[in-house]
Amino acid sequence: QVQLVESGGGSVQAGDSLRLSCTASGGALSSYAMAWYRQAPGKQRELVARISSLGSTNFADSVKGRFTISRDNAKSTVYLQMNSLKPEDTAVYYCNWGTFWGPGTQVTVSS
Repeated sequence: QVQLVESGGGSVQAGDSLRLSCTASGGALSSYAMAWYRQAPGKQRELVARISSLGSTNFADSVKGRFTISRDNAKSTVYLQMNSLKPEDTAVYYCNWGTFWGPGTQVTVSS
């Protein structure tokens, strides 16, 4: 059974940085793409960033140039480095691998 656990969320001021981590267990994760999604109150869940098994990445337009995604296959961990955070980045951030989701971690950015 695959399990994903996110960490690193918190409450910060606009302009600050956070690094989210997602550690996975129970599967051969290195062979697959992983992604971060987020869901703000009253909004649909949206893709934030995705990284393929070979390390190619893509980002939502709203975070391009501010967020980076990386993975450490040896640690079965994917990271989301978030810089220059804005209040509109406030959301619950979810790690995704195929049909599996983590429970989410809250990110709150105040102005």
